[in-house]
Amino acid sequence: MLATTWTTAAWFLPFVIPIAIWVALSDLKTMKIPNKAVLALMAVFVVVGLVALPFNEYLWRYAHFGVVIVIGFVLSTVGLMGAGDAKFGAAMAPFIALADLGTFLFLLAGTTFAALVLHTIIRYTPPLKRLFPTWESLAVEEDRSFRKKRIPYGFGLAPALVFYLLIPLFNG
Repeated sequence: MLATTWTTAAWFLPFVIPIAIWVALSDLKTMKIPNKAVLALMAVFVVVGLVALPFNEYLWRYAHFGVVIVIGFVLSTVGLMGAGDAKFGAAMAPFIALADLGTFLFLLAGTTFAALVLHTIIRYTPPLKRLFPTWESLAVEEDRSFRKKRIPYGFGLAPALVFYLLIPLFNG
């Protein structure tokens, strides 16, 4: 059972879904998550969170943003994550109840793995790859002595937030 309630999820979900689609498609096409998408997600939390959450919890959830932006900055600095992924992850953080962190991380691992598998299948299946000729994420770049394979992590991050918010709706 998640700490996030049906009501909270129902408030956030209609606004989160289009932003999640925007982020996933943008990352697949350009290997970038637009700052406007990150700001839009934060704006949803800032505005809708006032209605969706008890005020005290609403305020505490900004700490989630702070912790994740610091972790994301470190991961981005050492090259383990793109800056857009780090910013989007930080913008996602306030939507996640601290009590649900383990469940969310499990869900994130699943969506990231599924995205990686699906992306790899498309990348190495010529008829599928031809359906998306302009997607930068499907290109394999030569980088000196090894092949650099780019992974659009937004394709795994965005659905994790959507699925997390869908769970309470089905558990009623």
